[in-house]
Amino acid sequence: MMETWPHLTAVLVGAFAGFVTSIPGGPINATLLSETATKGLRWSLFVSLGAVTMEAVYCAFAFASFAQLFDSRLVRATIELVSFILMLWLGIRFLRGTPIPGEVRGVKLVEARFHPHTGFWTGFLRVLGNPALLLLWLTVTATLTARDWLQDDWGCKGLFVVGVASGALSWFVTVAWGVTRGRGRVSPANMKRFSQGSGALLLVVALAVGVRLIRLLAERPH
Repeated sequence: MMETWPHLTAVLVGAFAGFVTSIPGGPINATLLSETATKGLRWSLFVSLGAVTMEAVYCAFAFASFAQLFDSRLVRATIELVSFILMLWLGIRFLRGTPIPGEVRGVKLVEARFHPHTGFWTGFLRVLGNPALLLLWLTVTATLTARDWLQDDWGCKGLFVVGVASGALSWFVTVAWGVTRGRGRVSPANMKRFSQGSGALLLVVALAVGVRLIRLLAERPH
């Protein structure tokens, strides 16, 4: 039971993170809102699968980037400071409903290069061209690793990535279904409210990271 708990926690935390971070307005949500009604639910499901595949790659890359960096107290404090700043910045952006700089331009550049013709590749490339998501996952994984919320082994990290993909897919499928069957319940105005709620949650996380950072800096080195 004790061996199972860290892995179950990794999946659940990953699913929660994937769901919440998929809510703010971005290329995939905009695609589902604008094109599901004309291209159908099946096409939107493939867009969602492509998007979560690339998002899982970003998340795994973020974990790999921070491997073996947390033995030093100074490094931990530095990463927590960066995490705090990024969480605060992203939370304010999402709360205000303003786009992340470079988001639209990056997507256009990638699509102009690869010309996707299927739903899967449309979703995959629109996430690939969105630097905000990589920035977000670098922040989230750094925070989780620095705070020891995940067991430091690749089994837990892999299950976290699986959870992220599951949570993100759940949100995107909900949006696609809502557009086709919800009779207007999923609208740009409602999506903005969801995004603002996600921004508020990120600000709460930023506050928690800030408190943790203060405590870490206040500790005397051993």
